Amino acid sequence: MADPHGFLEVHRVDAAKRPVDERVGDWREVYERQDPHERAGEVSQQARRCMDCGIPFCHSGTAGCPLGNLIPEWNDLVRRGRWDAASDRLHATNNFPEFTGRLCPAPCEAACVLSISEEHTGGSVTIKRIEQTIADQAWMDGIVEPQPAAISTGKRVAVVGSGPAGLAAAQQLTRAGHDVTVYERDDRIGGLMRYGIPEYKLEKSVLNQRLAQMRAEGTRFVTDCEVGVDVPVEQLRAQHDAVVLAVGALRARDNDVEGRDLNGVHLAMEHLVPANKECEGDGPSGISAEGKHVVIIGGGDTGADCLGTAHRQGAASVTQLDYNPEPPEYRDDSRTPWPMWPIVLRTRLSPAHAEGGDRRYQVAVQRFLGDDEGNLRALEIAEVKVERDETGRRRISPVGDSLQIPCELALLAIGFEGVEKMALLDGLGIELNKRGAVPCGSDWQTEAPGVFVCGDAHRGASLIVWAIAEGRAAAHAVDTYLMGESDLPAPVRPGALPLAVV
Repeated sequence: MADPHGFLEVHRVDAAKRPVDERVGDWREVYERQDPHERAGEVSQQARRCMDCGIPFCHSGTAGCPLGNLIPEWNDLVRRGRWDAASDRLHATNNFPEFTGRLCPAPCEAACVLSISEEHTGGSVTIKRIEQTIADQAWMDGIVEPQPAAISTGKRVAVVGSGPAGLAAAQQLTRAGHDVTVYERDDRIGGLMRYGIPEYKLEKSVLNQRLAQMRAEGTRFVTDCEVGVDVPVEQLRAQHDAVVLAVGALRARDNDVEGRDLNGVHLAMEHLVPANKECEGDGPSGISAEGKHVVIIGGGDTGADCLGTAHRQGAASVTQLDYNPEPPEYRDDSRTPWPMWPIVLRTRLSPAHAEGGDRRYQVAVQRFLGDDEGNLRALEIAEVKVERDETGRRRISPVGDSLQIPCELALLAIGFEGVEKMALLDGLGIELNKRGAVPCGSDWQTEAPGVFVCGDAHRGASLIVWAIAEGRAAAHAVDTYLMGESDLPAPVRPGALPLAVV
């Protein structure tokens, strides 16, 4: 049983961050490196706040964690100092807790009973911090070991894409005894975790240690290989008994306003990918913010990643624009009642915002302004009002006078529209649906027999926990397709949706 008085006696304490002037000078993770014993003791106290609430919405698939993480169980094990058992319970539902503990915005915490009245309770249990600590402690203690299959099925599976969904599907299928090969068009494995997430949020040594485990289990990785181009679709189908599409949803939304073609206006990923490659030792970034006035268009997580990256590159100034009103500090029950995902000001989950820069709300770009050589020199922005028309579509209308702000680098971080056009889908005869995603049936199988889909390619750009959950569920479907039945878990269905789509 959990400590029934823990949440009354222990206040929420988040992990300490390094001083801003120190952390913006390097690419290491933003959090202080604690002594392992001190950290374990502090986190054990935080786990006491898990209150045996009866109905744990934190691991409800519609409100909290779609992986079905048994959060109250491993919280209580941590409280009692049973870190090895906590690791077993955590890994039973999550292939990569060291990733989610760093990268997930934690819908589990939003659905925690203690977040009903955050102003009075001090906030939810620090689930994300506890999860990361369990995972890091397990790696440090040598508990995380390869789990190769005892028996080979002789079946071969191709997984196309090496983001969290593809890696989760690959690990599950390898452990089920199948011969799994992961194909990645980039030069390194990891998808957006490798080249989209900045180093200060996920040091790539954390990713590499998990990939080493997967290689030891028998999963094979092929890089610099675009399936449908470097490997013909016919050859892929002939050499494998099943195919899993985990190609992501990287077709970025653009902003086609006057001056979009000026030098210095880029999509967010055109900035983040080279910056991550530089951290990998591939040479200077081609698109650097050093010494420039930077404007980031978009107020979401990708925009925050651009913000932190620009700071570390030495930007002269950084301004982030958002056409939405400034969100409140605490949940607005009239808009997003508990346990829905709340619209709040997220400085705790986006440490980059504490590092500087100016955030402007209810404004939008009217045009990009250039010099005589075609280089971006400024932005013209205006106050706007966001409304919905009779069909529910968003309309953004200027309501105030426009003004100019200096800018030599503009980054468009306004979301993604779905799966990119690719020869692979053409070769398989798969057409995207109206959301720009790969459609599938109730068994995750696409209209191409023996070809399955999971992650952002199916769902659209979403959270890492949903990607892993779909990868695990798709693995169950593939195993059933190949063997007639499966003991692998299937945490979500293809049509599952959270209470609030984020």
